Amino acid sequence: MEKKQFQAESKRLLEMMINSIYSQREIFLRELISNASDAIDKIYYKALTDESLRFDQDSYYIKIVPNKDERTLKIIDTGIGMTKEELENNLGVIAKSGSLAFKSEVEQKDGHDIIGQFGVGFYSAFMVADKVTVVSKALGSEEAYKWESSGADGYTIEPCEKDTVGTEITLSIKANTEEDNYDEYLDEYRLQSIIKKYSDFIRYPIKMDVTTRKRKEGSDNEFETVQEEQIINSMVPIWRKNKNELTPEDYEKFYNEKHYGFDKPLKHIHISVDGAVRYNAILFIPEKIPFDYYTREYEKGLELYSNGVLIMSKCPDLLPDYYSFVKGMVDSEDLSLNISREILQHDRQLKLIAKNIKSKITGQLQSMLKDDREKYEAFYQSFGRQLKYGVYSDFGSNKDTLQDLLMFYSSKDKKLVTLDEYVSRMPEDQKYIYYASGESIERIEKLPQTELVAEKGYEILYFTDEIDEFAIKMLMSYKDKEFKSVSSGDLGIDSKEDEKDTEATEKEHKELFDAMKQFLTGKVKDVRVSKRLKSHPVCLSTDGEVTIEMEKILRAMPNNQNIQAEKVLEINPNHEVFQSLQAAYEKDKEKLELYTHLLYNQALLIEGLPLQDPVEFSNHICKIMVTS
Repeated sequence: MEKKQFQAESKRLLEMMINSIYSQREIFLRELISNASDAIDKIYYKALTDESLRFDQDSYYIKIVPNKDERTLKIIDTGIGMTKEELENNLGVIAKSGSLAFKSEVEQKDGHDIIGQFGVGFYSAFMVADKVTVVSKALGSEEAYKWESSGADGYTIEPCEKDTVGTEITLSIKANTEEDNYDEYLDEYRLQSIIKKYSDFIRYPIKMDVTTRKRKEGSDNEFETVQEEQIINSMVPIWRKNKNELTPEDYEKFYNEKHYGFDKPLKHIHISVDGAVRYNAILFIPEKIPFDYYTREYEKGLELYSNGVLIMSKCPDLLPDYYSFVKGMVDSEDLSLNISREILQHDRQLKLIAKNIKSKITGQLQSMLKDDREKYEAFYQSFGRQLKYGVYSDFGSNKDTLQDLLMFYSSKDKKLVTLDEYVSRMPEDQKYIYYASGESIERIEKLPQTELVAEKGYEILYFTDEIDEFAIKMLMSYKDKEFKSVSSGDLGIDSKEDEKDTEATEKEHKELFDAMKQFLTGKVKDVRVSKRLKSHPVCLSTDGEVTIEMEKILRAMPNNQNIQAEKVLEINPNHEVFQSLQAAYEKDKEKLELYTHLLYNQALLIEGLPLQDPVEFSNHICKIMVTS
């Protein structure tokens, strides 16, 4: 019996499988089951047009047979079988991918990428087996043939006996090592788990003898262990069923079975597209945020199936980052499976699917916001921050998609409102969309800077997420209305008469303010008369794009570049403290310096900024107590 050599590319790939040190060995079973399903497809479609081939539907199946004693695992199918020539062509070369380009790419990838791709196919069996035997009888052939190989040194083909059409693959499972446990591929529960994970929706039954406990006949309390043949896979996936046949409970059950989350989904989206790219998808918008959602460990992505076979547990390219909370799956017959997973993610078909999915999710969220406000607000409490990150990221390229989905707490309604709701009720004389930033709603409500805007009757949006101001800076405006912080140097509110009064006060007390500015050199850009304060004596405002809240966030980042807001100390000329400042300026410059530092530190505390010298502040307090 002549031993034949593998083609060069096949030999290289086979060597990688034999010497595999990768963790995704379980993929071999998916590949062999998929091959078996393809073989049954061929005979099934022949039977549709050939009367002589018609036989019972139950004749189409795949069977998995583990044998722990002999350390073998068999994959049996009732498919079309292979002739001697087909055994050579299909198993002696890389049938789907045979090219030097593929070989080159395989050599450049790490094991995780290689093992996780289609195109590896039959050769993946050598990750778990030190010998592979294939016995096959082709439809219409009188003879059966046995193909056998122990690895890269070659293979043999010889005639053999087989009564029925189809293929039987026997894997001689490798012995355990200190690092590797190959016994798991002989364990019926582990095999069931792998089948359910990757091949649950193969259209033909995948059978297996499963150990069960049954009550002994004639006994109420005695049991015996028996082996029963069971169908392991579901076969008909929910996404191929008619939407009208499915209930909300069906979708919820699928969500739980696939372990998409421990919560109940707020909404589901069932998509069936039969166009340029055919695909089905079921997407879920979760109710609750996963515990690791805002960590580096969280992986976004949808399950990606091809003809019911799982090829990626998480395909990140199907979702934009700002919709990374969406769970679900996509199944398509049109994906190019003869290329590596790395390239597949940038495949044209995949991009078309992703574009459509993004549109569907956006539409569902808009519909929920409009028709089911309570559910949308529940969703927004969990994932609104991610939408804001979406506005800020990629230089604002997604802001048009996301701006109408944003919500912020309103000083007027005392609840979340949309930007559209805010703008639609703005008074005619209001120029800007006003916002205030802080750690919490309670702290913002106490900010001195809100007084003038609130007195005018203008609504204020409260920003409590660290991303809020950054997102709004990227958004810049909404429906031609610019955003304006209540801490901004110019609020655009004052009448000409108010401006004249302010200018007169500043001119009258210029020397006082210049002296205070001198005391705070390096700490503030300026000291000014406040136009916004009504009851409070002092506050900080900012000039420029960086606000105080932004400074705090940037300061807390690991790569802090010491970016600071251009702070302005504002003094309320109508507060009695101002009289004390005037008196100190005229009679006691040392006391003026003391008052200036106290007011500055008071303003820092109001903003939640750290005191630059707490000891000095404490000494100033003691000093004022002693001298007063």
